Amino acid sequence: MSTPSPAPILIDNLTVAYGEHRVLDGLSLTVESHSITALLGGNGAGKSTTLSTLLGFTRARSGRIAVCDVDPGTDPDAARRHIAYLPENVALYEHLSAVENAQYLLALSDERHGRDAIVEALRAAGLQERAWDQRLGGFSKGMRQKVAIAVALLRAVPVLLLDEPTSGLDPRATADFNALLSAVRERGTAVLMVTHDLLSAADVADAIAFLEAGRVTHQVAASGAERFDVRALHARFQIGGAAVAA
Repeated sequence: MSTPSPAPILIDNLTVAYGEHRVLDGLSLTVESHSITALLGGNGAGKSTTLSTLLGFTRARSGRIAVCDVDPGTDPDAARRHIAYLPENVALYEHLSAVENAQYLLALSDERHGRDAIVEALRAAGLQERAWDQRLGGFSKGMRQKVAIAVALLRAVPVLLLDEPTSGLDPRATADFNALLSAVRERGTAVLMVTHDLLSAADVADAIAFLEAGRVTHQVAASGAERFDVRALHARFQIGGAAVAA
């Protein structure tokens, strides 16, 4: 009988502290393949630290964290080879076009894609054809975000980390992004999405977890035709945000 593969994202009783301040305090969270988990929380709840620790930029004090069974604290390069990461504010090159930015960023990850694949990804991300070969100097935040989304979705890796991915996108572009994310889930990717956008999360996530004071205090899975009770989730989100702010 074969042993089941570990979850691509596994966090168990994780503590991250700066001096005496515990930013993550017993955080536990698992994201399986073929699934999307949205992590919501107020400012200071530990969302950015969670992503930073998964990427190997922050070391844990205690507990376990693994990306495809690799500890990013001890072998960050190996862990990052399994990850595509979309930050909220993407560093792109002003003097390069959308296509050239995609080609360069993919090459940095040792991936090569032809122009046809890149422009198809840009189209799917909602970037208009007239912008594909324009320099990014005149792009809006939303247009830049679409370029970054296309690059992230072209990465053929088992883990996708998203930091406020719909920031700067209009409602139509957000709906298009959620459709793309569903396709990524279908190909087997484990997606962890940090967001303040509860409605977008409810549209696409398989599970929504609330992070308060460095730990998950409430998690709910999608079920039924309505998927989530958005009114109840909104009340939960407001309570969590108030607790963190206090």
